[in-house]
Amino acid sequence: MTSVLTLIANPCTRDLDDSMIVAAHDALGDAASSASWLAPRVACDITFDGDDKAEAALRDRLKDAAVDMVIQPLAGRRKTLLVADMESTIIVNEFVDEMAELAGVGEQVAAITARTIAGELEFSAALAMRVAMLAGLSEAALDEVYENLTVIPGARALIATMTAHGAHAALVSGGFTCFSGRLSAELGFDSHCANHLEVTAHHLTGRLIPPIIGRAGKRHRLDELCGDLKMTRDQAMAVGDGANDIDMLEAAGMGVGFRAKPAAAEAADARIDHGDLTALLYIQGYHARDIRDA
Repeated sequence: MTSVLTLIANPCTRDLDDSMIVAAHDALGDAASSASWLAPRVACDITFDGDDKAEAALRDRLKDAAVDMVIQPLAGRRKTLLVADMESTIIVNEFVDEMAELAGVGEQVAAITARTIAGELEFSAALAMRVAMLAGLSEAALDEVYENLTVIPGARALIATMTAHGAHAALVSGGFTCFSGRLSAELGFDSHCANHLEVTAHHLTGRLIPPIIGRAGKRHRLDELCGDLKMTRDQAMAVGDGANDIDMLEAAGMGVGFRAKPAAAEAADARIDHGDLTALLYIQGYHARDIRDA
């Protein structure tokens, strides 16, 4: 089986240099090809005969380098479905925490959020606890929260490039539709799925309208999309950062933990700790010349 190693640096620092290529070749041995650059000093491919057993040796040799490494079969690396978590993956924000700040319960809710992302609390119950603490918050406050969002570098290019090449990009969030709908339209996602907040007289009631999109719900949505689009899970790439994303990361053909918490990083096929979201394009073999501006 022919495998491919992709080395990826942050495009802002462009830290990928020849010494790292040499170290990779030393770990892979004589079966490795010459480096094929996807983006100068940012990303390159090295193909070799074998599997991912070289990963431990590679990580040992490059443990001090600010570079991500992904090993996968060469065949089938280009995906036709992107399923992305929203908060702390496509955007920096955790909206529920920012809503809680406006409601005067910021510290309490942030503590629950941190434990939930780490996998210490069951998602649906923890979400219900946090939403209950938001009762009485006005709809106008939701607009204020959305206006403060920060998109993670590379997100717009990731979505624009994959959709330009015929892929379906789906935002699948354990957050709220009042945010995912707006963000989906702004960034060019083809679809979005999230939780519905109950609102009465322009204020949150502190309740959610079922069904709840949690860990199992995200995987279910991935499977729904595969069925609707008549493709297999192997053709899907999923990206997320927290325990709530683990099931969809494990189900997808390529599950990527982006700046992920330990549990999600362990479950993922690939980890991106240094690069931005354009790393997901390099994982698929896109060249810099292929990347679209949003």
